[in-house]
Amino acid sequence: MKLKVVIHEAQEGGYWAEVPAIPGCMPQGESMQELIANFYDAVEGCLSIDMKDMHFESCDAVMDLAV
Repeated sequence: MKLKVVIHEAQEGGYWAEVPAIPGCMPQGESMQELIANFYDAVEGCLSIDMKDMHFESCDAVMDLAV
């Protein structure tokens, strides 16, 4: 999957980013390298859901799909 990311310089120093395809996903870092590293964790956290609280019928299927 490829995502567009808008990177901003923070007024207090460092960087922060927005991921328009994932509202609320805004990683930050003191350096560009740290921002990129934090980006992967932020996207994973924004897209993860807790499956234990979901109700499924016996005919339902759960799949992991790569896009």
